[in-house]
Parts: sequence; C-alpha cells; structure tokens
Amino acid sequence: MAYELAPLPYDYAGLEPFIDAETMKLHHDKHHQTYINNVNAALEKHPQLAAKSVDDLIKDLNAIPEDIRTVVRNNGGGHSNHSAFWLLMGKPGTSGIGGAPTGDIAKQISADFGDFEAFKKTFNETTAKQFGSGWGWLVFQGGKLKVITTPNQDSPLSQGLYPILGNDVWEHAYYLKYQNKRPDYLAAWWSVVNWAEVNKRFATAKG
Repeated sequence: MAYELAPLPYDYAGLEPFIDAETMKLHHDKHHQTYINNVNAALEKHPQLAAKSVDDLIKDLNAIPEDIRTVVRNNGGGHSNHSAFWLLMGKPGTSGIGGAPTGDIAKQISADFGDFEAFKKTFNETTAKQFGSGWGWLVFQGGKLKVITTPNQDSPLSQGLYPILGNDVWEHAYYLKYQNKRPDYLAAWWSVVNWAEVNKRFATAKG
C-alpha cells in the first residue's frame, strides 16, 4: 500500500510567529509530499516491501534491494523524519508546548545535562554545526540521552537509535523567515516543542 501524506496536526499558521505559515505550507505540502512520491515510485519495483512501514525500511537499509536503496534512504528517510517532526511541534502558548519540559524527559535531561538550559545549549550548538543539510536529534543510548546529528535525510533509526526529539535544519525549514541565521531558528524553535510527544517517544525509546 502506498504511503500517504498525513495532514498537519495544526493550521499552517499554527506555529506563528516562530515558524511562518508559508514555510509550513511549502515544507509539508511540497517537500514532504515529494519524499513520499519518490519512495512510493521506488517501491513499485519491489512490491514485496509495500506492507512494511517506512520506519521498518529505514531500520534495515541493508535489506533493501540495491537498485532502490539510495532512494529509500533519502526519500523514505525524509518521510519518516518529517512524520515525526510535525508531531514534535504544536501551537505556542498552549499547554505542554514550548517552555521547560515536564515528566520523565525533564528528569532525564537534568540527570544527563545538568539542567534544561545546558541541554538546549548543547543541542543548539551541535545542530548549528551540522554542515549543509541535515537534522539534530536527541536519542537515548546506553541509559543516557545524547545529542547527535545526521546529514541529509538520514535517520537515527538506521543506527539502531529511536529519535526522541528532532529538528530539521535543511534550509527549506527556515530560510524564508530566518535566511542564513540557523542559530536564530534553533533558538526560536523551542517555543513550539511538544513535550507530551517528546515524553511519549522517550517512553518508546526506553522500551
């Protein structure tokens, strides 16, 4: 069965003023849809893979036939990453969106980074240095939270890691509003983080 683009869980303008409506419309309707179109076209050549979720494909790229492996890595990765990304954000000013984290993730952040501000600094500085296009991630490995980056649309799932939090630093995610000021985008983005979703993903990562 072909993958489909799920609607955003908020209006295009729902993340204003931190992420503008035009960026959200282009990012979701054009960029994400293109990843889906491309991976669907690749999977038509290997219908035995059609029943698998995109995350399952990404988790074991070596099992993907070589003739479509790069397309699945790039475009399946784009579909997987963005599907998580939209859910990890929410309307600023509403309960559980932005501000300091709560629940289990808050305790783990304090344990592993000292406090939330120290964690944000580590995440922003690490992600700002990602050369070219890519993502910044928070993952849980060996009983501790770690900040990592991946290039292009590579997913932590391919490394056996489950992404708890992720921010897209491809220029299409922020350029209309922030131009080349990636650090400004990273700083503003915390105002739209959906901590309930982060806690949900943290519970999954812990198993």
